Amino acid sequence: MSKVLLHICCGPCASYPVPHLREEGFELMGYFYNPNIHPFMEYQKRKEALEDYARQVELKVIFEPDYKPVDYFQNITYRENRRCLLCYKMRMEQAAHIARKGKFDYFTTTLLVSKYQKHELIREIGEAIGEKYEVPFLYRDFREGFRQTGIIAREMGLYRQQYCGCLYSEMERYQSSHKKS
Repeated sequence: MSKVLLHICCGPCASYPVPHLREEGFELMGYFYNPNIHPFMEYQKRKEALEDYARQVELKVIFEPDYKPVDYFQNITYRENRRCLLCYKMRMEQAAHIARKGKFDYFTTTLLVSKYQKHELIREIGEAIGEKYEVPFLYRDFREGFRQTGIIAREMGLYRQQYCGCLYSEMERYQSSHKKS
């Protein structure tokens, strides 16, 4: 059975890929590394939702012990127009590093469940990083399950966020909804 390290941004986004990858016969371990999430209380809510989800589905998860938004901001400062690319790269590079260290056969990410993420970019970055770390990136298009993640989150009582995670996505989300009023 092949071992997969699944980078997880939040519990709801894991709720579709986890059962599907298990059905494919993969042995999964989750990995929570998201220095982009802002503010701290949002980070805590997402972490707690993942802890709750993982308990309910018996998924082992590695949680990065420290919240380090400074790393994220230093990475994207003056490059905000490329922030998604840099954020994907930062998180997947760390996931690939952990996957190699843990002797996983593959790594992947729950970012692939969102219809709002840039799938081709995630795939390109994942494959390049996979080559660099000698741990293949397992690409799956999980967007078909995006709506289902909301249903599952409600059924499981999981916190579900309203924006991607970073300060900029929060601002875009709430500025656009404010303009509609």
